[in-house]
Amino acid sequence: MSLPETTEKATFAAGCFWGVEHLFRKHFTGKGLLDARVGYIGGDTAHPTYRSVCSGTTGHAEALQVLYNPSEVTYEKLLEFFFQMHDPTTVDRQGPDVGSQYRSAIFFHNDKQEEAAKAVLEKVTKQWYKTDMATQVIPAGEWWDAEDYHQLYLDNNPGGYECPSHYLRTFPPLA
Repeated sequence: MSLPETTEKATFAAGCFWGVEHLFRKHFTGKGLLDARVGYIGGDTAHPTYRSVCSGTTGHAEALQVLYNPSEVTYEKLLEFFFQMHDPTTVDRQGPDVGSQYRSAIFFHNDKQEEAAKAVLEKVTKQWYKTDMATQVIPAGEWWDAEDYHQLYLDNNPGGYECPSHYLRTFPPLA
């Protein structure tokens, strides 16, 4: 796949990565999303597997890494969508999925992303959720692609498990 020179990367953890990928693709395909992969990040185990991550012993989160064209969609818009499509107020949990692998986290790739993530987190805390947030804003470490059968999982398995916490919440525009 040939990507534009201006391509940027964003990495989000918001619970079970199947639903996260599905919602991001559904919302941003044709609107700046160039590619998306599910995988593991944030832990200390090399070459993690789905089974090892689900054990809760690797420190990794199930996550989505997107490549996007910033002239078509801004990082801030991706962040706002991230906060709308999952519950960022629960620690290590999305609906029935419990464990550190299901945490809410923004893994930033540069100082500009860190600054934007913290600013949007502050706004959604005050304007949308009005409660403490569980979302972590942390540097992106090494990324590990999930096994092939996890990629595009809900497209390939239309009746597959989808976390009930993954849906688009409606909020007023951020000020």
